[in-house]
Amino acid sequence: MTRRVLIVTHGGRPEAVAALQEAVRELESAGFEVALHDDDLAESFGDHMAVARAREGVAESEVVMVLGGDGTILRAAELTHGTDVPLLGVNLGHVGFLAESEREDLRAAVDRIAKRHYVVEERGVVDVRVYLPGASVPMQGWALNEATIEKAQRERMIEVGIEVDGRPLSSFGCDGVVMSTATGSTAHAFSAGGPVMWPDVDGVLLVPLSAHALFARPLVIGRRAAYRVTVLDRSPVPAVLTCDGRRRFDLPLGSTVEVRYGAQPLRFARLSPAPFTDRLVSKFNLPVVGWREAADDAAAAARARAATGPDDASEV
Repeated sequence: MTRRVLIVTHGGRPEAVAALQEAVRELESAGFEVALHDDDLAESFGDHMAVARAREGVAESEVVMVLGGDGTILRAAELTHGTDVPLLGVNLGHVGFLAESEREDLRAAVDRIAKRHYVVEERGVVDVRVYLPGASVPMQGWALNEATIEKAQRERMIEVGIEVDGRPLSSFGCDGVVMSTATGSTAHAFSAGGPVMWPDVDGVLLVPLSAHALFARPLVIGRRAAYRVTVLDRSPVPAVLTCDGRRRFDLPLGSTVEVRYGAQPLRFARLSPAPFTDRLVSKFNLPVVGWREAADDAAAAARARAATGPDDASEV
């Protein structure tokens, strides 16, 4: 039986083209049939037939290999969401938090796939529903990283009301609101001051952006709860919803966005058993030794050198 790998990459970058050529060569040498996907999906809300057409052939693939950064992986996630096919990211970007392998380890990654020496990890997503004023049926979407509501005009803030499980919690003026998964907690939500959530946390994080309020702290709800964020009628300007920085939807005044833990997780192929803590330290280059410890070590080394004297102390 022929094994198949689908490759998604950023075709406009020279380093991506070089990586693609190597990946195809290595995969074919390992006996795989290789297919390429270079269509930028950016699926729109409600256009599910277009998404279905773009996903043709994905289900027949063993793995979708992504050559690029986190943005390319988010694009590839649009292909595999709703399927059992795992993503394997090979980082060609800067941080590459979602990637499993680095560019220089591409050959080893292909070897691991060929030998089936990988495990499949599930990552939670958020399901998104948009209720427009006067509409009887909500628009539906999803996100792997985050669903972000932001002001549609730079010069004014938006006024939002926030509910949890149908109960009002707070309302305030702000630049926007980020609602993220645990996976997305190290992306937009992190830069906005939210906490880092470990990938196995089945929760949804909410982080207000530049809120004018005394109570506008990050919140985390469980998988059975839901946020509802309404662009209030008194808001000076409308808003815009963006999922994963790719799929956009305009929110006129009176619109409500419901975000909850998703029913269909995304699957990632993992080559390394390293815990998330190690990935966090590596990707953010965190100092696991504090400056006090470094200073103490330096002082101890200086004392040791002073105790032994100069190298030529025994010579006369």
